[in-house]
Amino acid sequence: MYITIDETDRHPIYRQVADEIKALIARGELREGMALPPVRQVAADLGVNLNTIAAAYRELQRQGLLKVRHGSGALISSNRLAQQTDAELRKALRASLAHLALAGLPRSDILSIVEEEVKELFRPKR
Repeated sequence: MYITIDETDRHPIYRQVADEIKALIARGELREGMALPPVRQVAADLGVNLNTIAAAYRELQRQGLLKVRHGSGALISSNRLAQQTDAELRKALRASLAHLALAGLPRSDILSIVEEEVKELFRPKR
């Protein structure tokens, strides 16, 4: 499992880790039933506090993607988030698009970024 942290990103590290794991699940690189590395190992690999990784795992568990059992680790329990309405999903997308627009990117650049990200997300598995 390959995860990177951007120290210049203003999002908390646990959120970055959770988002990276969600992307791996969405791309099919992590599938239902697969075990995640132990919290201590991920924390050591990334050089962060183990509570940070535990928080990321708890967030993913809350969203229905992981099943965490103390002492036996975490398993991917689903490749789908807990039920969300179309309106909730659009709201999250709208917020991300607004962030890009507020960063000063023109519409054409935003569309290019979205297209690149969709291609990356749905690229064939290696």
